[in-house]
This record gives sequence, C-alpha cells and structure tokens, in this order.
Amino acid sequence: MDEPSGTPAPPDGDDMDGLRLRTKGRLDPVDLRTDRPHPARVYDYLLGGKDNFPADRSAAERGLGKAPGLRDLARANRAFLTRVVRAAVEAGVRQFIDLGTGIPTSPNVHEVAGGHTPGARVVYVDNDPIVATHARALLTSAGDTAFLLADLRDTKAILDSPETRALIDFDEPVAVLCVALLHHIPDEADPRGIIERLTGAVAPGSLLALSHLGADLAPAQAAAISAGAAQDGVTLIPRDRETVSALFTGLDVLEPGLVPVPLWRPDTPVWDDEVARTWIYGGMAVKP
Repeated sequence: MDEPSGTPAPPDGDDMDGLRLRTKGRLDPVDLRTDRPHPARVYDYLLGGKDNFPADRSAAERGLGKAPGLRDLARANRAFLTRVVRAAVEAGVRQFIDLGTGIPTSPNVHEVAGGHTPGARVVYVDNDPIVATHARALLTSAGDTAFLLADLRDTKAILDSPETRALIDFDEPVAVLCVALLHHIPDEADPRGIIERLTGAVAPGSLLALSHLGADLAPAQAAAISAGAAQDGVTLIPRDRETVSALFTGLDVLEPGLVPVPLWRPDTPVWDDEVARTWIYGGMAVKP
C-alpha cells in the first residue's frame, strides 16, 4: 500500500504561521482555520502523513474510535486512485483533472501517469489553502502540472481557470478524478449536477473515476462516522449504491462496475475481510 513521502518546507515566501499564501506573485492573507478539521488533512493523518494539525488529528482519532478500519479504508482508496490513473493511461488518456487532490502523497497522479506515458498533463484542484501551499511546492515544478485553489461546487471556475485552460485540451479526452470527495458534498449542493456539468464539458472518450463512502456497505459504521464528522463541522454523507451509481448517469460504466474499491481491477488477490474493512465504492465510466 502507498505511504506518503516526506514533505519539504513550503516555498520561500509562503508563511503558514502568518496566515499568508502566495498568489500570482503576491502574498495574500488567508484564513487557514487550523483550529477546525479539514477532510484533506484528516485524510493525510489517516495515511500516516505529517501535514495536519491537532484539530485534524483529534477528528481522525474520534473517527477511528467509531470505525477502527478507517486507516485501511484510506489506504485502499489511495491504491484505487493509482489503479484508475493507470487504467486511464492504458485507455489512451493523457490529461487529468484531479479534484480534491488533498495533501500531496506519493505516488501522485502525475507520477503514476508519467511513469506510463510521456507528456501526461495534470491539473490538481483543492479548496484548502494549506493543501495549496504544499501542492504548489511539490506538484507544479514541471510544466505539465498545475494547482488550482477552488471549490468543487464552482465548476465554471475550475473549467475556465487559466491554469486549467493552459494544460487541458477539452477537444481531447480528459480523465476527471473525483476520489473520496463527493461524500463531502451535501445533497442540497447537488452532487449529481456537479458531475453532469463537469462531464458535459469534456470530449467523448473522457473518463470519470470516483469513489464514495457506501452507506449500505457498513450501515452502523457509516452512520456513526457521519454523525461524528457533523459534530466536528465536517460534512460526510455516505450514500447507498443506487445513489452513487446515479452519478454515472449518461456515461458507460466500465468493468467491473461500481464495487468496493479493493475489487476494482486489483493487482493482487483480495480477501473477503479486506473488502469488509473498506466500505467505499469505486468505479470508472467513459463518456460515449
């Protein structure tokens, strides 16, 4: 399973203690809200990373108290991301939009894609300024990657940003990666509509890969984790298989369909207890 690599210091001029972030050559004050847990940093902690704060660690430990297998789930989800990127490259896709990228954890999307094909291009997107600090330090050193600080719900800003337009050719297939993200989007924000706007903007032959906590895979644990996250001010909404499947409406779902992530094109044999510990669905579909 993939473990995070060490993270170097932020680039010169990015002062996290001073709550500032470099944007297009200037330092802008931002509210990092390190006193509140953020999903990207909680996920980093579960993966064994060090780019998190006491509020994130406390939220993760409370979650582990309700569902001790959360670390297994996070690692299985990360391994799923690696496999879908590889599958996209094998399908001939050379450009990626990674939504909710989180704290950089090797291998990152551009590392997986670049290891299989030259010239792969990746736009990383996240809404956490701390993620932005680390991502800009680690993920954008080459001309074939960019980072965009944006919210998934603002699809127009993502699709029309200079960072995206500089790297992504929307006349060619794109792999849109929405891994472990949509369960942080409430129903009133219309997750299905978000996906439809994204997939509506890409060319035929484009791919959508997503994973989502399954409410019907481990109902008691899912309910407990959701309630605990709400107490921490974090939206976390597991959904059942039918609801998650509907996110692929209008697309052709690829084999093996929407399944618990360890069962999605595994590299090694999968044991039943591994599937039981990882109550998160994953799948990939192609735009006809």
